[in-house]
Amino acid sequence: MTELNNQLHHIIETINLAENQAGIKPNSVQLLAVSKTQSAEIIRQVAESGQRRFGENYLQEALVKMSSLADLSIEWHFIGPIQSNKTKDIAANFDWVQTVDRLKIAQRLNNQRPNNIGKLNICIQINIDNEVTKSGIAAADVFSLAEQISQLNNLQLRGLMIIPTNTDDPVQQQHSLNQAHKLFIELANLYPSVDTLSMGMSADMTTAIAEGSTMVRIGTALFGERR
Repeated sequence: MTELNNQLHHIIETINLAENQAGIKPNSVQLLAVSKTQSAEIIRQVAESGQRRFGENYLQEALVKMSSLADLSIEWHFIGPIQSNKTKDIAANFDWVQTVDRLKIAQRLNNQRPNNIGKLNICIQINIDNEVTKSGIAAADVFSLAEQISQLNNLQLRGLMIIPTNTDDPVQQQHSLNQAHKLFIELANLYPSVDTLSMGMSADMTTAIAEGSTMVRIGTALFGERR
């Protein structure tokens, strides 16, 4: 408990320092704790230390945790690849979906979202470096998909999510992050609901914040290496 609490506060301090260095208003960047493969008990410990947002990649694993943690006020984000046969449960149980990259999935989430729980918050996932092994829409197609999503009544378009190439080249890294931020600004100018650029993980969160991220997805730095 103490170690997790210390790790959480260290990450928050790192985010605050990065905000200050970037000249960003304090507390502008949200922390999403990536809790895939972590137990419900560990998530509870982190939540009781003040963390509210958690990201899950695997639907069935997440549903078990949600049941165990139903007494807590947790904001659940789905951040894994989406199969068509999983959209019903994702739409019914998550607050956010960050990995929408095609209209078919958006339509299914919209049609299967229960009317009594409010709109489902959506981020479009961009394959910013056009990697064949990664999910995500091409940057050139973002605005077309955004327009289509904006017409779906049970969805709320909130922004973009990217996973840039894992590289040691700071120039390439900065370029990818900067390109994503430019797209985000253009999108936000078109849609008032757009306020989230989900960008940056344990290894690059400081650089991502400097380049305009509003939400960092942190797993390893918080929970340690996955077993």
